[in-house]
Amino acid sequence: MSAFHDVTFPLGLAFGASGGPARRTDITQLSNGSEFRNSPHAHSRRRYNASAGIKSHADMERLIAFFEARHGQLHSFRFKDPVDYAVDTGFLGQGNGQTIDFQLIKIYGDSAASYRRVITKPRPETVSVFIDGQPLQSSGFSVNAMTGVLTLGAAPIAGSVVTASFEFDVAVRFDTDGIDLSLEAFGAGEAASIPLIEVLDYA
Repeated sequence: MSAFHDVTFPLGLAFGASGGPARRTDITQLSNGSEFRNSPHAHSRRRYNASAGIKSHADMERLIAFFEARHGQLHSFRFKDPVDYAVDTGFLGQGNGQTIDFQLIKIYGDSAASYRRVITKPRPETVSVFIDGQPLQSSGFSVNAMTGVLTLGAAPIAGSVVTASFEFDVAVRFDTDGIDLSLEAFGAGEAASIPLIEVLDYA
């Protein structure tokens, strides 16, 4: 049965990985040339190719060991997106005098629209929390590394603004049941493709 393994794809192998968010848009073109566009999914899904990090025979061995331990596509794991992995003082919500749990999120947007991304795999040791801009001591909150839920020791007063800074990983799995490796020269290796795909914990 599949499970999430709380281990991180080797950072040395992740260096140079390419990829990012992908969305699905259904487009219907009408006879007059106008378009009707609709997305069946509320959220984007990230895809990566980590083959650029394979530089040596030792890298190949590390990849094989990690791939086999995950049983190919069966088990998911943490992956640090080399480009998008942090939130700098992001808005989480407002206090009401009762709520102590706040979901970590990242908001992307501009003046026209925004997108609220739920962060479920934070790095707890990187989390800093602020109430109306004032930092909380680390003893004043806890973070669930498996869900991204921030729990405060006391409920913020009504109208207060809760923000946080933190780093996070993406839950991914291998998007293949086979890894194609080859030796180009002694001590050097190359992987044609190491596809990874995000595993969403929410609809």
